[in-house]
Amino acid sequence: MTACCVCEGDAEGGYLCRGCTNATVSRLHRLPGLYSDLLPFLAPGSGGPATRRAAAVSAPMPVSEIVLNLRGPGGIVGVVEDWVAAVRATRGMQPITPAGSVPTRLSVAVHKLVGHMPWISVSWPDAGLFAQEIRDLDRDIASIVDPGDRDDRGMRLGTCPAVDVSGVICGAVLRHRPGAKVVTCDWCGCTYPPATWPGLKVFIEHDERNETRDEMEEPCPIAS
Repeated sequence: MTACCVCEGDAEGGYLCRGCTNATVSRLHRLPGLYSDLLPFLAPGSGGPATRRAAAVSAPMPVSEIVLNLRGPGGIVGVVEDWVAAVRATRGMQPITPAGSVPTRLSVAVHKLVGHMPWISVSWPDAGLFAQEIRDLDRDIASIVDPGDRDDRGMRLGTCPAVDVSGVICGAVLRHRPGAKVVTCDWCGCTYPPATWPGLKVFIEHDERNETRDEMEEPCPIAS
């Protein structure tokens, strides 16, 4: 038996077992959604575990540095694109130049890595390091977006359509948690009782269609 580089299970002659391969693919597919989920947490103190610290000697940053770094060019997308580059170099493929917005680049890079997963799991000695970094990245983002028990975080409905007095849409992720009779936005506090859910669904689907249309209008080269 060949041991999996992550869990030491049966890798069937390769480097990752089927379970770790499937888990890595699932985590890759989750990254674009987690990237979007981070947006409401840009404001300092809006998420993540609370910590005690000394009084600041200067004005705080207007945004959360951790979240800003994760959503920036060197954050989530940088990690994924670096692995794409490493895989292509190992396989003797020409390097590619990322293009488009950060969300578009992330979607393209995820698509490429998922496409390489059959080769990665069987033939790449760095498969274990790759799978562990993707696992850790997923866990780090989840600790900000949903620091509680992930099994109880509920079903993701979409983004909150509430508009504040300045006309800004909230945009935080709405979740229907098990047993909850009212959907409550963790960011703005807006509540949605069952009578409003049909209208809420219409709002969310409208926003998602607009986001999909905007992404389709951007250049998105998916060449391997």
